[in-house]
Formats: sequence, structure tokens, C-alpha cells
Amino acid sequence: MNYFEFFELEPAFFIDEDALKNKFYANSKKYHPDFYTMESAEKQAEVMQLAVSNNKAYKVLNNFESRLKYILDLEECLGEEGSNKLPQSFLMEMMDFNEKIMELQFDFDKETYESCKNELEELKVNFLEEAQSDLDNYQYKKASAESLENIKLFYLKNRYLLRIQESLLKFADA
Repeated sequence: MNYFEFFELEPAFFIDEDALKNKFYANSKKYHPDFYTMESAEKQAEVMQLAVSNNKAYKVLNNFESRLKYILDLEECLGEEGSNKLPQSFLMEMMDFNEKIMELQFDFDKETYESCKNELEELKVNFLEEAQSDLDNYQYKKASAESLENIKLFYLKNRYLLRIQESLLKFADA
């Protein structure tokens, strides 16, 4: 099942979130099991599956990161987990950043923590700006290989930054 089709939306990275929410609520009412108690067991199972699909689809499409991954999966751009490669230059830059975080682990300093946090946010903004045109102009099953590769790279870099951000937050909590 294509979640965009389920909600009658065009596949896009930036969607009308109000339309998504309205369709989700309409489907929630339409497929609520309480309205099908007098139906056959098959019909009840079908409606229950539609209700589950409605919830799953909404959860995926309502979040930019999961929507991004979902579209890349629809376009068959992402390989198996761990098989997608990031550019060496990016990994070298992140190695320096990871060293800063390791230093924080052993000798926490609020100023360095804030600096790392700000640098991460800046990187996220820069990566989004680099991919913005490809994200904005995306057309399902019509995007060029180069455009999809740029979007995939944005997704992978952003995911990497999110993992770093999670590590950084652990030190702040400690």
C-alpha cells in the first residue's frame, strides 16, 4: 500500500500537513471498528487492517524524516541498512566533530557543549539548503537520478547528524 495514495496525496517531501491530518481523522472515523460490529468477521478484519494502515501511514507521513525515508524507499534509492555510503570528506569532518564529543564525555564543559550543539544545527541548516531545490522540485517517479542521489545524500547526512545529536544530549543529561 502506498501511504500517499491511501491519503489521496501527491508524493512530496513537503506536504500539506493540514490535509494529511484531516484525511487521517476522516479515515479514523470511517474505519473505526465500532461502526462494523454487526458486519461479518472478514469485513471486521478488513476494517481493522485499514484502521491499522491509517495509523501507520499517518505516523510515517506526519514526520519529515520518516516521510523522506519513505519516499526514498518508494523510489528504491536506499540500499540495505549499512550499505549506503557517505562521502569520505563528510566522514572526515564528522570524525573531528566526534572527537569534540568524546572530549566532552571525559571533561564536560558547558561552553563546548553549546558550541557543538550550535554547530550541529548550522550543519543541518546547510545540508537542507544544499538539497532544498531537489526536495522542492521532486516529482514522484520522474526525478532524475542525480536529484534522487542528492536527496539520498541529504537524508544520510541528516541521519548521521541526528545520531551525533543524540550522543551530545546524553552528555548534557549526565
